[in-house]
Amino acid sequence: MYKVEGLSKSYRDLHVLDDFSLEFPEGKITAILGPSGCGKTTLLNILAGLVRADRGRVCSAPRVSYLFQEPRLLPWLTVRNNLALVLRDKIAPSELNERIERYLRATGIEAYQRFYPAQLSGGLRQRAALARAFSYSAPLLLMDEPFKSLDVKTRFRLIADFMRLWEEEPRTVITVTHDIREAALLGDKIVVLSDKPAAVIGTINQTKEREGERLFKVEQELLEMMLR
Repeated sequence: MYKVEGLSKSYRDLHVLDDFSLEFPEGKITAILGPSGCGKTTLLNILAGLVRADRGRVCSAPRVSYLFQEPRLLPWLTVRNNLALVLRDKIAPSELNERIERYLRATGIEAYQRFYPAQLSGGLRQRAALARAFSYSAPLLLMDEPFKSLDVKTRFRLIADFMRLWEEEPRTVITVTHDIREAALLGDKIVVLSDKPAAVIGTINQTKEREGERLFKVEQELLEMMLR
């Protein structure tokens, strides 16, 4: 079980997290829903070891994969070489090409593997970032609103592709968003946070049924929690 206990973090006089505790079930997707600026990204960065908490205990994974709001592809490398860069020292050379090909196909960008990031649309760049994140076999995947900047059609296509990938290779995922529909589609466990300093307002645990009336009901519950 990954978790944080009694977590506190301030930036000068701005208290983002104050005695904050939360558990993340292994092998499931935890979607954290909250207003902009409430501390969601800070929480992810602490879990990733990029930011140090002022106080508290963090139980995270020894290896973490991180999918950011922006693709963060190296512009001087092709899509294929962006994947190769994170894998080269992690797997045997004999497996490298097979692993890269697998995730290029899985994300639908095999035809763009020789392209540079500047030659791709925003949706294709984020597909490349998704391929890179999944190809690195860390037990914990952190996602900081990676679908935020995409148009609606591209966003939901990419969410569907992500879910298909995750079902084929389940791992613990913690994703943060301020989009109710996105949280309802992704989260096995959905946690609603208050404004900063973040506190848990409510939690919903879901089955795999996430469409039609069930999806609408969950979205209504989440909206009511956020409007409290």
